[in-house]
Amino acid sequence: MKLKQLALSLGVAALLSLPAFAQTYNFQTINYPGDTFTQLLGINNSDIIAGYHGASINLGFTYSLPTNKFTSEDYPGSKQTQVIGINNTHNKTAGFYILGGKTIGFTDAQGTFTSVAFPKKPFNQLLSQNDEGQAAGYYSTTTSGSGPDTAYVYDEDGGVFEVFTIPGSTSAQATGINNSSSVCGFYIDSNGLSHGWLEVYGHFTVLDAPGATGGTQALGLNNNGLVVGSYVDSSGNSHGFVYKISKASFTTVDDPDGMGTTIVNGINDDGVLVGFYGTAPLNSGFVAVPQ
Repeated sequence: MKLKQLALSLGVAALLSLPAFAQTYNFQTINYPGDTFTQLLGINNSDIIAGYHGASINLGFTYSLPTNKFTSEDYPGSKQTQVIGINNTHNKTAGFYILGGKTIGFTDAQGTFTSVAFPKKPFNQLLSQNDEGQAAGYYSTTTSGSGPDTAYVYDEDGGVFEVFTIPGSTSAQATGINNSSSVCGFYIDSNGLSHGWLEVYGHFTVLDAPGATGGTQALGLNNNGLVVGSYVDSSGNSHGFVYKISKASFTTVDDPDGMGTTIVNGINDDGVLVGFYGTAPLNSGFVAVPQ
């Protein structure tokens, strides 16, 4: 497999003083039947959702909003599976599975699973899949995934890995990629704080949500200039956010049933959000539709 190195220069950060933009949502809670732990992680333009359930043993699924139907999706023979990203081309998914003590990334094209692992690295996760045969993720140098992490994009055409080197980071993950190959993620600085990041046509931006004292994580993006994620405030509460690239502005998102524990993990081109709230082992998934 081929490797490419992309060294990023720190660009203009999203300043804490920038105003938020106004957006309200209708929320719907979705739980896997018979389970108290459900996380919704990605959504495509057909309103098919990627996720998993089970706090101790992770079992992957897709969920169709139009039909309200869960479909199990687990890597064959694996001990655990998380389905995280989903695209608009045949509902192709990406995620990771655990087998033989290793965590390995995968893509699934309508039941055809393909393992993806950075050469000679024991821990890989794919966290997003676009319509152009690219997936975003990261590898860790330890089997346990304790880090440090290195962000990458995997291009299925030729099996090329593009590695992101972020100045000032001690660990980084790439969590989202759209059809124009814009990438988002988060990194950890030398003080142990997390910062979201966004790379668009070679321009790198640090994303720090207003009021974020415990760190910001960018977790997904769509093809219409919106990035989603979460941040932690001074009280230790977690809030979701949507960042509008054209306005360099944030809006905070909290599920009414999960104030202070909300994570927004995915967004489609219609602006529909998915995520989860609660404290493990009690997590509920949610869908938030713009009003």
